[in-house]
Amino acid sequence: MTDAERSILVVAHAQRADTVIAAERVVAALREAGARPVLAADDRAELSAVRGSFADVAVLGVDVPVHDVELAIVLGGDGTILRAAELVRDGTAPVLGINMGHVGFLAEIERDDMDNAVRRVIARDYDVEERLALQVRVKDADDSLLYETWALNEATVEKASRERMLEVVIEVDGRPLSSFGCDGVVVSTPTGSTAYNFSAGGPVIWPTVEAISVVPLSAHALFAKPLVVGPEHAVAIELLERTNGLGILWADGRRSHDLPAGARVVVRRSERPVRLARLHPAAFTDRLVRKFRLPVDGWRGPASAAEPGIAP
Repeated sequence: MTDAERSILVVAHAQRADTVIAAERVVAALREAGARPVLAADDRAELSAVRGSFADVAVLGVDVPVHDVELAIVLGGDGTILRAAELVRDGTAPVLGINMGHVGFLAEIERDDMDNAVRRVIARDYDVEERLALQVRVKDADDSLLYETWALNEATVEKASRERMLEVVIEVDGRPLSSFGCDGVVVSTPTGSTAYNFSAGGPVIWPTVEAISVVPLSAHALFAKPLVVGPEHAVAIELLERTNGLGILWADGRRSHDLPAGARVVVRRSERPVRLARLHPAAFTDRLVRKFRLPVDGWRGPASAAEPGIAP
């Protein structure tokens, strides 16, 4: 593939002036390098309304099929990165996040390193890391498929009405584990373990650990603690018939589906991971400390590089 045929998706919105300026710089740098910048249709419409330089950028799915996209450069926070993963889901492009927001846990770099990041994308100087994703299916009482989606962070079953509680039973590999009333249940990947799962009291799971976390929300039960299962297991949340009202399924907080009493939400590992582009081989510990601003004052460090887990 020649540089002229290389298509790079730029994902950004026009809600912040600094993001618009950054997107314009990225588009110009890609063109200068001989690559073809691409925008989602909604993004191009929003950005073009602010800056005319976006008006002739190729449109994803119209001018460039998703399978032809080499990589997605994302300017924004975690929500924008999740949207980018959704845009390239049917292709193979990895996602490179440049944090324009606050925490930006999924982002690879901060905005100050943006120009260097684009240069490295052009030089193909990056690694690709595959992250476990979830397959999510909603079935009725007769086991007929009603809805199917996927998630990078989490699939959440929640009550649809604030004043009503869900009555659910948790199932693992076709066997019931426990039933209780609750506000909902979060089923998370390692990537999502620092998002909703973390806020709900679930464990932080290292990205190198392939596992699925299950965390009840405000459960009325003696045994309703967070649960971690291997990626080969299927987790189901069934809304019991005695549930008074509707539930709702959310996938990454972006896609939703109503859940009547008797519905079953079956979550298991997706056969297709999400691919993230990485520029720096930073330790996950450092990412946790930096993003959550964890206190490490007084840390002495290992006395010897020969200690377990420390490379000589």
